[in-house]
Amino acid sequence: MAQKVSESKDTSAAPKKRADALDALRGFAILAMVLSGVIPRNTLPAWMYHAQLPPPTHAFNPNIPGLTWVDVVFPLFLFSMGAAIPLALSRRLATGWNTKRIFLFILQRGFLLGLLALFLQHIRPLTINPNPTPQTLWIALFGFFVIFFMFLRLPGSWSPWVREITMLVVWSIGILYILQLHYSDGSGFSLNRSDIILVVLANMVVFGSIIWLFTRSNLWLRIGLLSLLLALRLSSTTDGWIESIWASSPIPWIFRFDYLKYLFIVIPGTIIGDLISSWLQSSSLENTSKDTWKTFRFFSITVLMLILNFILLTGLQARWIWQTTLLVMVLSLFGLLLFNKPNNATEKLLSRLYHWGFYWLVLGLLIEPYENGIKKDSSTLSYYFVTTGMAILLLIALTIIIDIFSQKVWLQLLIDNGLNPMIAYMGFANLLGPILVLTGWNPLILEMTSTPEKGFLRGLVYTLTLGCIVSFFSRFKLFLKT
Repeated sequence: MAQKVSESKDTSAAPKKRADALDALRGFAILAMVLSGVIPRNTLPAWMYHAQLPPPTHAFNPNIPGLTWVDVVFPLFLFSMGAAIPLALSRRLATGWNTKRIFLFILQRGFLLGLLALFLQHIRPLTINPNPTPQTLWIALFGFFVIFFMFLRLPGSWSPWVREITMLVVWSIGILYILQLHYSDGSGFSLNRSDIILVVLANMVVFGSIIWLFTRSNLWLRIGLLSLLLALRLSSTTDGWIESIWASSPIPWIFRFDYLKYLFIVIPGTIIGDLISSWLQSSSLENTSKDTWKTFRFFSITVLMLILNFILLTGLQARWIWQTTLLVMVLSLFGLLLFNKPNNATEKLLSRLYHWGFYWLVLGLLIEPYENGIKKDSSTLSYYFVTTGMAILLLIALTIIIDIFSQKVWLQLLIDNGLNPMIAYMGFANLLGPILVLTGWNPLILEMTSTPEKGFLRGLVYTLTLGCIVSFFSRFKLFLKT
């Protein structure tokens, strides 16, 4: 399996089309993340929240094992980020960028994400004031547009000097705006006030990209680095010098060694990204093959991918461990028959994706009893591997829907949000939420959706509304350069 990846990869050419299924997966992850943040607390079943934050008190309990859909959304995003690394960097290599220029680009991208983490956390309404006033919401709303223009990808048709002057003016305004803010505790700007999710993403962009850059022609070296990371992760739980280093941070606001644990998701993502990149380069070969899988076979694969994810979420959260493992094993072995004898480029891609997904799922389930069960916080080894496998299964289903059944139109909202995930990420707290309160609609909406079921529907409508707003930005090519 690994040998096939090495043979099929060619970074001398870059794919000309986008991997729409990967964009859809990223869009699904970011919108699910939004939904998990806007559904009502205390009133819904435990599987609607993080497993370690159960209702009704939502007090953090690190001893509770389990896996809910809320626990999976961040790994889905990390995986899609990792898979996008080979696609983004191979395009630059194909246009003549040397290693030094690529390396500087990687550092720049990570630094931008780090700055976004700082600026965004400083303009969150609840950060400015735990009891937001209308003035707080206006500050947050204006802050959204300040950050939007700071990170906006300017049109390439503009002359370089116009772009540079524009960015100088916008960033000057943004920095001054952030520095003059004052918070309820009397403090001002602080490097310690940062969005932890974006900080982790910044670390994964840098380290995941660098690892791919120097192992792009040697998959076994990349897997070897993953093994070394596993050794560090295991030793970090035992007293000693590795544990001391793992818990330390030379630059606390942007980096901790502990963040490297998420490479267990990002590095497998880069392996899948290599496969997708090769497929995009060779997808024209599909028309040369007369023998293809039947429609019913593709439909069965799609259903199986979704059923496996459902079983994993249900069984691991209910703690039916051996039953879930056995059922997933049986269905996964049956799935091998469905992926047997691929004929064209797309079928070969799906088959290879499935073999990798099957591997990570089995690894994660077999190691699930270790560390007293699967957990997001503090994240366990089984959490990384199981969620990686689940992400690959979802990617297979999305690829079939978009590229085999040609139903891209039904997933366009997800694709648009996957192209512009950072707008969706900051959109509710700093755009849609303040607008709803400042216009006076929020009390009326809350009164109309007071029951748990209606409260969930309210969160779903909020999420879809925000998704449509992000889609509007994407359609007009207003992207944030992160």
